[in-house]
Amino acid sequence: MPKVSAVAVLAAAAVVGLAFLTNPSGEKHRAEIKEAVAERNPLAGLIGVGHLTALASTYHRLGVASYTTADDKLLSVGAFGVVVVMLPGEGRR
Repeated sequence: MPKVSAVAVLAAAAVVGLAFLTNPSGEKHRAEIKEAVAERNPLAGLIGVGHLTALASTYHRLGVASYTTADDKLLSVGAFGVVVVMLPGEGRR
């Protein structure tokens, strides 16, 4: 079995520590959801659908990553300070 070097262990620990420190907050997820709804449908953004969707979302923290759900549907995932919004119906044609 190959020996793991101390540098590799320290690098892995640094990456995990960075993931913990930069995990997006619930507010970051909600802000990204509002912005995504407004980009997808400007009228929905104008009347506040994104705000309502963000308020209805539930934030889940996994330590090194996080996600939000609403009605058992995944709305966003985040890690390393980045949030990706997956609105229902996107990508399906």
